[in-house]
Amino acid sequence: MTTTRTRSQFPQGGRHWDELNEEMKARSARDADIVGGRAPAYYFFAEDETYEIGKKAFNAYFSQNALGNRVFPGLQSMEMDVLDYGLGLFSAPEGAHGVFSSGGSESIFLAMKSARDAHRAKAKVGRETALNIVVPITVHPAFDKAALAMDIEMRRAPLRPDRRVDVEAMRALIDANTMALVGSAPCFPHGVIDPIEELSRLAIEKGTWLHVDACVGGWMAPFFARIGRATPHFDFRFPGVRSISADLHKFGFCPKPASTVFFRDKDDADRSAFRADSWPSGAFMTETLVGTRPGGAVAGAWAVLNHMGTTGFESLATNLARMVDAYVAGIKAIPGLEMWAVPDLTIINYGSLDLNMQAVAKQMMQKGFLPSLTRTPAGLHAMLAMQHEPVRELYLQSLRESVEAVRAGTATGTVKSVYGGA
Repeated sequence: MTTTRTRSQFPQGGRHWDELNEEMKARSARDADIVGGRAPAYYFFAEDETYEIGKKAFNAYFSQNALGNRVFPGLQSMEMDVLDYGLGLFSAPEGAHGVFSSGGSESIFLAMKSARDAHRAKAKVGRETALNIVVPITVHPAFDKAALAMDIEMRRAPLRPDRRVDVEAMRALIDANTMALVGSAPCFPHGVIDPIEELSRLAIEKGTWLHVDACVGGWMAPFFARIGRATPHFDFRFPGVRSISADLHKFGFCPKPASTVFFRDKDDADRSAFRADSWPSGAFMTETLVGTRPGGAVAGAWAVLNHMGTTGFESLATNLARMVDAYVAGIKAIPGLEMWAVPDLTIINYGSLDLNMQAVAKQMMQKGFLPSLTRTPAGLHAMLAMQHEPVRELYLQSLRESVEAVRAGTATGTVKSVYGGA
């Protein structure tokens, strides 16, 4: 059925802030309670002071454009600091280079553009040669976006029983036109880090680019390792890793939109850039797909990372790990539920061999929790940050009641996932 709406007319103006603010609040009255921990994603909270510092820094630079580094050299210096911090965090060698982007999709696009151009140069092939990338089935759809835009084939490998990609299955998909391999750190659906060391060896053996997508947890995973958590390494310490994408606005706890992509050497970073020299104004170059970038995102990231420092991130990692363990223990204590994977960081994914998880999700929604689901295997999913700690006991009690209602046959139904997949 086709639905129609009345087109909004351009306003005449004359409305004051108090009136506008009230209407905005009214329009958002049905939004999910992200601050109260009722939503499974989209909001990443560390603690109040960090949040406020990020917001103040963002607002202080909300008029600045990070494209204009000659106009705003102070902002550029902050951007370079942030990239240097990431290069150090990810064990980058001398000569490595980072780019500050608008989000994970752009970071991934830049990495895949560079991988494509590097392969064309090495193999001496042109645009007429169809290229492919070999990925896990759990790879983020941002790679599909990049592949669609650049006419690249996606070849998907299955998983091992621990939900990590089967490296030998990836090997079987590689051919002379494979421009890149991809591993996730962690993958979004199941929250586990692919065997990057094995993929590194495979990439070196085949002479193929290896990209690590650490958009979800990259800026936090090293601190999990530093506090003694058994967290797999995924970075440039493995010689086959040629690029890494990692979002600041997720588990770097920085204001949106902010992501980073790092390249093992400057030549690869140069391939990801965009250049034009045919208009009357002269040569034009950007390191990113987008032109204008909000200065507030750069300033906010710089302020948050300097406020937190290694001490703050290690403390936060400790609190996050403790919270995740408590959620996992509580879920496993509910008869009929099991974890589909042991989380490496803070993404949890669980389900049941004999329960309708869609019906469980519907019950949770009726109890005020917005669900996110996975389709294969059927289950519930959440990206836990510190706003989920105060509501943990209520969540687990609501989950237990929802499971009992479904098992008793008194609850049915389906629900749309936050990210789809159901």
